[in-house]
Amino acid sequence: MKQLMGVINLDHELDKLNELTYFRCGAAVPFASRYRLIDFVLSNMMRADLESVGLFVRRKYRSLMDHLGDGKSWDMNRKHGGLFILPPDWNDPTDTSLGDLQHYHNNLDLFKRGSAKYIVFSGSQHINTIDLQDLYSYHLEKGADVTVVYKKIEELQPEHDLCQRIEVDEENKVTNIHHEKDHPNLYLDIFIMEKKLFLEQVEHCIAHGESYFFRDVIQKNRHKFNIAAYEYHGYHAVINSLESYYKNSLELLQQENYFSLFKESPVQTKIKYEAPTRYLESANVSNSLVANGCIIAGTVENSVIFRGVQVRKGAKIINSVIMQKCVIEENAVIENVIMDKDVHLSKNRILVGDSKRPFVIAKRSKI
Repeated sequence: MKQLMGVINLDHELDKLNELTYFRCGAAVPFASRYRLIDFVLSNMMRADLESVGLFVRRKYRSLMDHLGDGKSWDMNRKHGGLFILPPDWNDPTDTSLGDLQHYHNNLDLFKRGSAKYIVFSGSQHINTIDLQDLYSYHLEKGADVTVVYKKIEELQPEHDLCQRIEVDEENKVTNIHHEKDHPNLYLDIFIMEKKLFLEQVEHCIAHGESYFFRDVIQKNRHKFNIAAYEYHGYHAVINSLESYYKNSLELLQQENYFSLFKESPVQTKIKYEAPTRYLESANVSNSLVANGCIIAGTVENSVIFRGVQVRKGAKIINSVIMQKCVIEENAVIENVIMDKDVHLSKNRILVGDSKRPFVIAKRSKI
């Protein structure tokens, strides 16, 4: 869609997944046996056929850049447009911008050179399957200056506490944006606006010492602008804590949740050519997600297993998330555990965490 470009802004997303974000930003955290969190927002933008996508990231981005490469897996390795990964590059001594406005100010060419007239902004912590073409059409239909996306949550969870709320009137116009924890309309960190208006507001904010675009332009000026609200009804999960990561990972073992996320809206990820998983005669696997390249000789129950994991004979994995290329030796027992990449667990070890607060093993550990 030549009229629309994308911006994925990771600047304001705090890395609160403890051991899982020691060496990577949150957007690069593995999820759902073969994906990274960034894959879901990129796949939404790929399905909408956006002209170009700018990814703004400030810290711990090596793993993310390695995963994304040139964007080929999301059909974004193009001669014109495509994926632009933009780490911080503050070389202008006259630059007075702050916060995420630094990214926008120092990459104005990205916005000015493209032919797109509208920009859709998104983060990576809200997993969803939003139809961005439908959002774009809705924005034009409403004739709004800005359109924000929200979802009405029937049962609020602890991970929702940090999320902003949207209040709307009977015409779905935004009347307030706040952090009141008991309000059900969750802002999904997605909004769309005209590029010309965006650039005008960036210049205005920098001139007045502002720092963050959404807060200082949209939230503070909700009475100045015509702000429409688009209600999203599909699959949604917030990954902003270790507990929410663990809970939402295991909830994908329910068929209803899994098909809601993947069946209607295919998700792309970095391609890796590996053999299918081998289940040896002693294997016993039930209600689990198991990626390719694994060798399973033990027991796996209610767990998420990533690529290349080896589970030796007699080992047991229960209610756990085991990431790429981990090795679980004979007769080891794992329950309520998150194990990061390349962990080696020796024979007869027993690791048991709490069902609400799982035990986490950092990347490349040997136990």
